[in-house]
Amino acid sequence: MASTETKADAAVKSVKDGKSNDGNSSDLAGLEAGLDALETTAHTGRPSFRQTFVEKILPPLVAVALMLVVWQSLISFKVVTDPSKLPSPSDVWGEVKDAWLQGTLLDYIWTSVSRGLLGFLFALAIGTPLGLLVARVKFVRAAIGPILSGLQSLPSVAWVPPAVIWLGLNNSMMFAVILLGAVPSIANGLVSGVDQVPPLFLRAGRTLGATGLRGTWHIVMPAALPGYLAGLKQGWAFSWRSLMAAEIIASSPDLGIGLGQLLENGRTASSMSMVFLAIFLILFVGIAIDLLIFSPLERWVLRSRGLLVKS
Repeated sequence: MASTETKADAAVKSVKDGKSNDGNSSDLAGLEAGLDALETTAHTGRPSFRQTFVEKILPPLVAVALMLVVWQSLISFKVVTDPSKLPSPSDVWGEVKDAWLQGTLLDYIWTSVSRGLLGFLFALAIGTPLGLLVARVKFVRAAIGPILSGLQSLPSVAWVPPAVIWLGLNNSMMFAVILLGAVPSIANGLVSGVDQVPPLFLRAGRTLGATGLRGTWHIVMPAALPGYLAGLKQGWAFSWRSLMAAEIIASSPDLGIGLGQLLENGRTASSMSMVFLAIFLILFVGIAIDLLIFSPLERWVLRSRGLLVKS
């Protein structure tokens, strides 16, 4: 911090010296040097493991520990006495060990994650060009823009019964529900991002010859990236929720047992430990996808725009 202040002071001094010696040209040079000095970050190295642990790893660990303490306290102090209403942490952990020893725990996770990610990729391939079309063509926006907004607000579970009737109990039905839940969010996120692109960028692109698809690729998409990324995050959330709803309602031996079906099996068997296991696994997958995919993307976008300082 002290080095940054020293550079800034030197820059201010250079501005004053420029005023007394060389006139306007020196003023501009000194001002430029001052701005460069102020933009220089005080910390350029990678953070230490201790700093990373204290700032990013320790807080969620503390939160999980507190949750487990409160949970166990409800059982130990007889606040909740019926295990069929609230199982103990040890009961849920026993369910985890049983599923692991039987070799089914990873199968539950992979069945749902593979469907969810593949369905999200399909939604991405459809929602991106659809969003660009709606954002750039006034007639298309007037025609289907309100429909996309309405579909985004429609609960995904509403699509499960017609999808089962149309496509049967198979993976195609699962993917259809995911698409209907995720495509509107992705398209609307891109439309919002394109609407926030400064007109100056578009005029500058046209001046440089970036029109049509070239202008879309080099000007519109990079400028709309923050809104588009927000739409992608929301699209994944809708994909995951849609898949869980489909797996809970539609069950078949051909579909395998995903996390939603595991949740429904626990309800059918009146096993709250299995229900909690399914809930925690669904939550774990959602957090893991966000931390491994979307959070790095979001940091990269912010850093590329000078909104996140590397420290």
